[in-house]
Amino acid sequence: MSEPVNLPALRAVSSSNEVGVVRTPPHNIDAEQALLGALLVNNVVYEKIGELLQPEHFYDPVHGRIYGAIATLISRGQIADPKTLRGLFDNDPALTAVGGANYLVDLASNIVTIFNVGDYAQLVHDLHLRRQLIALGTDVVNDAFQHDLDKPAKLQIESTEAKLFELARTGETDRGFVKLEKALAVSIKMAEEAHKRDSHITGVTTGLNDIDRKMGGLQRSDLVILAGRPSMGKTALATNMAFNAAHAYFKSEGREGSGVAFFSLEMSSEQLATRLLGDFSSVPSDKIRRGEIKTEDFTKFVEASQTLSRVPLYIDDTPALSVSGLRTRARRLKRMVPHLGLIVIDYLQLLHGSASKQENRVQEVSEITRNLKALAKELDIPVLALSQLSRAVEMREDKTPQLADLRESGSIEQDADVVMFVYREEYYHARSEPTRRADEDEGKFNDRYSRWMQRGEEVNNIAEVVIAKQRHGPIGTVKLHFDGQFTRFSNLEKRFGDDE
Repeated sequence: MSEPVNLPALRAVSSSNEVGVVRTPPHNIDAEQALLGALLVNNVVYEKIGELLQPEHFYDPVHGRIYGAIATLISRGQIADPKTLRGLFDNDPALTAVGGANYLVDLASNIVTIFNVGDYAQLVHDLHLRRQLIALGTDVVNDAFQHDLDKPAKLQIESTEAKLFELARTGETDRGFVKLEKALAVSIKMAEEAHKRDSHITGVTTGLNDIDRKMGGLQRSDLVILAGRPSMGKTALATNMAFNAAHAYFKSEGREGSGVAFFSLEMSSEQLATRLLGDFSSVPSDKIRRGEIKTEDFTKFVEASQTLSRVPLYIDDTPALSVSGLRTRARRLKRMVPHLGLIVIDYLQLLHGSASKQENRVQEVSEITRNLKALAKELDIPVLALSQLSRAVEMREDKTPQLADLRESGSIEQDADVVMFVYREEYYHARSEPTRRADEDEGKFNDRYSRWMQRGEEVNNIAEVVIAKQRHGPIGTVKLHFDGQFTRFSNLEKRFGDDE
């Protein structure tokens, strides 16, 4: 809730720097009086405005105190009128200055019909916001003039944007109780829209059919964790999902997919763009980096870049980003790009929490995951955050990841709506080539080596996405095709039975 601000009269300055007339902050005393009068006559009115207005929203402090007293009595189940409030103000010097307890009677005479009360409340609240904007603007100017080494200009900008966003949300009351009938209507509408889509999914498509079928796409307001050990391809998978969603939006002219914000805290935007260019043009990205490309590849680059440039994928590669800074940038992009429907963060452990708090790493990660979940709900879009796994995976014979392997904090599992692990047995299998034991004859060794070769063929270019937690759906394993040459995950026909 915003704090009350006592604003001095502001002196207007013309463009020629000449001092002009004194300006008082915006207010409307008549509207405040009429509103309070309606409340004193009919307490039921409070139900219409109680969530919108707070005592500090009134310009006149006396009116704010009267409104607060009315709200207190009503919350106790008592009647609030000039008689019941009289005792509270008999010895109040501020009320005495405006006429004493008789002022309450005068207010009650300023009756507004119950149908107009909402308009008056909205006016009082709007004027409060204007005064807050003036105060915020004054603070911005004063802070900018101060040379504080601990608060650089970028930090001031982020702080100001966060305050503006909070100010914009003040008084939002449309997220109250929703009758089941209305919620069902929204649910049916979503299902109908999904049925009309070619993909038949309710969320943002990942472009990977089996994952979309298992999850219905990435769902709004969900925090999705994608975790894996190094070299499993979690960045590649997240990049593929992000591009697929943005490309689907471009191809379908907005009917499917969405705009995507990609916070790349590990790779630069150029590295990410090179990876996407290599994937889309089918030219290995490592050859692009080394310049080992053929003349005809440049034609592919031109064609690929023309498509990629029109895809709504936005990359922020700022290193060492704070979670509050990330939220500020996401809000800003959402205002600029209304079709933003997915945020990807690579990766969670590279974020840091509030600089003002001195906490251990577990508490810091808990703060980060809470903020990411809050961001998903606030913008009503899925947030896909990558996460590392602990080394415990490497110590087991079965290296398939488990929820207990999530690194640094149990809050990751707790706050996430979906937890997925990417696992490639091929990676471990290639590093476990059998060697002949001292007590092993040649026949047994050849047999063991043959089984190893056979297993290698079975897991070649195969990746698994283990959905270990899904708050609103089933868990299970989905198999994908992985092309290491292009760091590309794609759909795989079922070759090992149906996991559904």
